[in-house]
Amino acid sequence: MLVHVLADTSEKLFGLCSLFGGQFTVAGERLDVEAKLPHDAAAVVVRADLRALENIAALKKRAARLAKAKKCIFLVEQISHVCISQAYALGATSVLPGKIDAAKLLAVLAGAGDETGPTSGISKSDNAVDAAASAIASMFTSITLGERVGVAGPKEAGRKITNRISEHGLSEWLATVRRHHEGTFQHCLLVTGVAVDFGLSLGFRKSDLERLSTAAMFHDIGKATVPLAILDKPGRLDDDERALVETHPAAGYDVLKGHLDISPEVLDAVRHHHEYLDGSGYPDGLCAENITDIVRVLTISDVFAALIEHRPYKPTMPRAAAYEILCGTRGKLDRALVASFKDVALTR
Repeated sequence: MLVHVLADTSEKLFGLCSLFGGQFTVAGERLDVEAKLPHDAAAVVVRADLRALENIAALKKRAARLAKAKKCIFLVEQISHVCISQAYALGATSVLPGKIDAAKLLAVLAGAGDETGPTSGISKSDNAVDAAASAIASMFTSITLGERVGVAGPKEAGRKITNRISEHGLSEWLATVRRHHEGTFQHCLLVTGVAVDFGLSLGFRKSDLERLSTAAMFHDIGKATVPLAILDKPGRLDDDERALVETHPAAGYDVLKGHLDISPEVLDAVRHHHEYLDGSGYPDGLCAENITDIVRVLTISDVFAALIEHRPYKPTMPRAAAYEILCGTRGKLDRALVASFKDVALTR
């Protein structure tokens, strides 16, 4: 079996190739050189730091080769949910996180190993968490690299989340996301799950649920323009950092507004999910009569999800306490919708 090995340094490339012995025919290539290997390998093994944008860009240029291989194995030595999600977004069929285990790698290549990833034991193709996280990783990477954002992946992920929550409920979704994701990714996944369950509880039609789930998947896409050090800062932001974060709704709108596959309702939700009924929100300071129903639902979901997020530097807020805060936001959120949100917040 022909195996192609891709790595971001010569040391990694030679070290990885030496693991295979005579069991496979191996051809290697560094990511910083022009792609010349043919597209006929049965398997591709990637060993690269997925925190580096130049490595992501180089792998995206080799997307056709990765897609053609029956097995595409990423060795992710930085044990990070973001890096693992990025690997799947780049086309991984298996991810082996942590220190390289030669026996496990050879077993996966031979077909005897199990797929390892952020949700071990669940097939990636059937798992809404992995699909959504991969879609988010792909969106953020595309913006960072100045590429056009794909729409199909986030829409399909939204449908999978809807199906997952319809079958298993919101509490299972929240627990799964908190176990496997962190920071901005965790927030986007929580918001989408909460918004979907809120829509289900309100009896939304299928078409309206799809618009809502799509809006939730895209709502924070503008945060790709904000430095990660600010997004995941462990503590209160200063005034300059807060001002930079508050550019994200307009930035997300600007990224998506040229897409024919994005409806006006979704664009509206992306731009205005931080608007409040009393006009105190941003970026446009809209008042009640100018804030649509989908924005009102998404805003409540966004605020609630932010309150119950798991952060390493503070305890997770109980759902009941988060709902009390929602009820105390006089004049900002739709009171009737907040009342209807009670079951979602506390029991579903």
